Amino acid sequence: MITKKLLTIVAMVVLFSVVLGACAPAATPTQAPAEPAATEAPAEPAATEAPAEPAATEAPAEPEEFVFGLLMVGPYNDRGWSQATYEGAVYVEENLPGSKLVYIDKVNSSDRPGTTPAGLGEELVAQGAKLVIFNSDDMKDSATEFAQAHPDIKVIMVSGDQVWKEGKAYVELPNLVNIMGRMEYGKMMAGCAAALTTQTGKIGYLGPLINDETRRLAASVYLGAKYCWSKYLGKDPADLAFKVTWIGFWFNIPGVTSDPTQVADDFINSDYDVVISGIDTTEALTEAKKFADSGKKVWGIAYDYVGACEEGASVCLGVPYFNWGPAFLATVTTAVDGSWASNFQWNGPDWADINNPDTSAVGFVKGAALSEEAAAKVDEFIAELAGGLNLWTGPLNLQDGTPFLADGEVATDLQVWYLPQLLEGMEGQSVSE
Repeated sequence: MITKKLLTIVAMVVLFSVVLGACAPAATPTQAPAEPAATEAPAEPAATEAPAEPAATEAPAEPEEFVFGLLMVGPYNDRGWSQATYEGAVYVEENLPGSKLVYIDKVNSSDRPGTTPAGLGEELVAQGAKLVIFNSDDMKDSATEFAQAHPDIKVIMVSGDQVWKEGKAYVELPNLVNIMGRMEYGKMMAGCAAALTTQTGKIGYLGPLINDETRRLAASVYLGAKYCWSKYLGKDPADLAFKVTWIGFWFNIPGVTSDPTQVADDFINSDYDVVISGIDTTEALTEAKKFADSGKKVWGIAYDYVGACEEGASVCLGVPYFNWGPAFLATVTTAVDGSWASNFQWNGPDWADINNPDTSAVGFVKGAALSEEAAAKVDEFIAELAGGLNLWTGPLNLQDGTPFLADGEVATDLQVWYLPQLLEGMEGQSVSE
């Protein structure tokens, strides 16, 4: 039985528990951690188109083959005129895509009896040639005949004057171009080198056949020699001997021409101590070397080909040479691209650099035998020419004393091209007998 006392104790315990709970601090509700702010999903990278396939390009078309022909009066490797024109044609082949050279050399009546340049030109056409180069003044009439017979074939005539409208031999030939270098300048340089070197005051000129071209070139040598003899050495032109001996053709033909070896020897044995070549081959130089090797003081000057001094470097004073490549390339290009026009070219040196193979039609290479002092004077002379010095200025008389240019008169191109005689002060024939 629960006593009253026990009940009282229980009641007090319950009451104490209630009071204790009422005094406890109220629990502060806590918020659940905030959800992280919603972020947009990173945008998908913008769709990019696949790089376009490179546009299909056709392989560059191969240029159509253009065959051109060359007829040479002498051997293609003569170290003179024919080799110079051959290398000019090779220059075209190397610089004009699609071009192809075909050639025939030794085009003369001795090496190819019974043939003509025109007939041999037909052989080149049969090989596909669409243009034919005739490389010698000796071929002039034949080149005209060929051009007239083949109006569809382009023709380059080296050294001729057929399409020079102001000239004496003009023929209307729409398919022909004349090209010549103003070698008169190169020959003047050769004459200057000879005059500055000679110890005897006697210069011999080994000439080919006699015509307008060869007269004016021989005369140019003399003008250069006379100028440098008096201007740089202070000597009287009357004391300078200058003799021309012609052999009768561009090079030796045994039994037909005079022997150039003998002619050169005759000069040297007569105290002409500088022999200048006007022929296509190198006898002037090789004979001078032969005599020099035996102890005689003698020198030679080569012609036509840039490398000709190699035939006798120890005696070579220099070589005036033709550089046909630039003019050939420009003219053949017009035949290929359709801009061809008949014209007459008489191309001079590039005075900025007369030996630039890409720009200068004629040049002069000084030889190893030219003294340092003489070489400096030749350079001075070249600078004078570049500055406008014109030795074709009067007073000048022809060989027989006939007045050619009055005092101060400057020759026209026609007067120089068609020089009728050698000049006063020169020894040798002016016309063929």
